[in-house]
Amino acid sequence: MNLSPNNPILLSSSLHVDEARKAIAQLVAELISESRLTQSPTDIETVSLDQAINRVLALDVLSPIDVPSADNSAMDGFAFNGQCLDSQSPEISLRVIGTAFAGKPYTGVIGQGECLKIMTGALMPSHCDTVIPQEFTESEDQVVIRFKQNQVKPGENRRLRGEDLEKGKPAIVAGRLLRPSDLGLAASLGIAQLQVHRKLKVAILSSGDELRSLGQPLDSGSIYDSNRYSLTGLLNRLNMDIIDCGIVRDDPASLKEAFCKAAQKADVLISSGGVSVGEADFTKQIMQELGDVGFWKIAMRPGRPMAFGTLKPVPGKSPARKTLFFGLPGNPVAVMVTFYQFVRAALLQLNGASQTEAPLTQAISETSIRKKPGRTEFQRAILGPGPDGRPTVRLTGSQGAGILRSMSEANCFVILHHDQGNIAAGDWVDVALFDGLL
Repeated sequence: MNLSPNNPILLSSSLHVDEARKAIAQLVAELISESRLTQSPTDIETVSLDQAINRVLALDVLSPIDVPSADNSAMDGFAFNGQCLDSQSPEISLRVIGTAFAGKPYTGVIGQGECLKIMTGALMPSHCDTVIPQEFTESEDQVVIRFKQNQVKPGENRRLRGEDLEKGKPAIVAGRLLRPSDLGLAASLGIAQLQVHRKLKVAILSSGDELRSLGQPLDSGSIYDSNRYSLTGLLNRLNMDIIDCGIVRDDPASLKEAFCKAAQKADVLISSGGVSVGEADFTKQIMQELGDVGFWKIAMRPGRPMAFGTLKPVPGKSPARKTLFFGLPGNPVAVMVTFYQFVRAALLQLNGASQTEAPLTQAISETSIRKKPGRTEFQRAILGPGPDGRPTVRLTGSQGAGILRSMSEANCFVILHHDQGNIAAGDWVDVALFDGLL
C-alpha cells in the first residue's frame, strides 16, 4: 500500500470506517507477503493442548482415525436388521437376545426376528443396521418388544464409521483461532500437541506529559495512565506477547527513541495519545523519519484521530522485518473502541488467523438514540433478553470518550452505521459483542 502523504485515500478528511479497515487489511497482507521471504523456523512452534487456547493453528490437524471408528448406535434402543421393515404387518415383534454396552461389544449373531438391546455409543452388532428408540417400543416380559413399523426407517439412528471424520482428512483447519472445543476435538483423536504460529510481540506505550504511573502522586492537571492496562487486557485476550514500554514524554527525542527501541523488539507497536489535532504534524514528522505512516480523520465516534503505518527494520532485529504501527487516540474509551474495530482484526490477520472480524448480531433498542448521518458511531451498551425473550439492548448512559465506566459496564457495542440517522425505541440495531462473550 502507498502510505506516502500523497495517497489520496489517506489524505481524506473523512475516511469511512470500512475504507479504513480495507486499508489496514491491505497493508497487513503486504507485510505477511514480505515476511514470508524472511520466515524463520521459530515462526511456528509446537505446544501441548493445555497451552494452545487462543493460539492460531499453523498447520492442518489431520485425523489419524475414523470418527466414529465403527458403526454405533446414536441412542438407547434396540438394534435389528432393517430388512424386517419390509413386512406388510403394521406392527413388528422382535425377540431380545442380549445387550450391547458402550465399550463392551456384543459378539453374537443377530438372526431373523431377533434384536439386541443397545446403549448410545455401543458398536452395532453384526447384521444390524437400524435402531428403534426405546421409548417407541412396548414389552410385556422383557423378552419380546413390539413397535409400529412407521416409527423407524431402515438405517435410522445409526452413526456410520467415519461419519464425523475420515482418517487422513482435516479435523481442524490451519488459521483457526483455537477454542476449548478444538482442544477437546484434538484430544478425542489422541493428539496431544499442536503446531501454532509464534505469538506476536506487541509493544505498547502511552504518550503525554500529564500521565502518571500507578503509585505516583497526582499533581495539578495530571492523570493516571489507564490505557496501557486496558491494552494489556485486550492483548492478553488474544494471547499476545506484550512488551510494556511505559509512558513517553511529549517531545520528539523521547518519542523517537521509544519507537526505535520498540521496533527492534516488536512485531507491532501500539501507542496511545499524540495523534489528535495539533499533535498530528509532530507525530507525522517522527514517523516519516522512522517509516511510512498515513494519518486519518476517520468519520467515527469516538476515536476520530488515528494513525497507522510501519516502522522500518532496525539493526539487530532478527529476522529483519518492518514493525506494524498503530497510533491510537488518548481518550480511554477511544483507545478501546479503535482497538476493537481496527487493531484486533489486524493482529489476528498478521498472526495467521483466517477469521479476523467479530460477528455481528441484532437486538431491539430499548430507547431512542440520536444520530447524525455521515459518521459511524460505536455506542457502549448492555445486551440481554427482553420481556418477550427477544434480544434487547440499552446504552450505558453518557457516551463521552473519556468515560471509561461506560466500557466497564457494557458487554457490547451498538453500531450505528455511516448513513444511519436517529434510532427510535423498538428499532432493530446491529450489535457487536465484546471478546470473551462469544
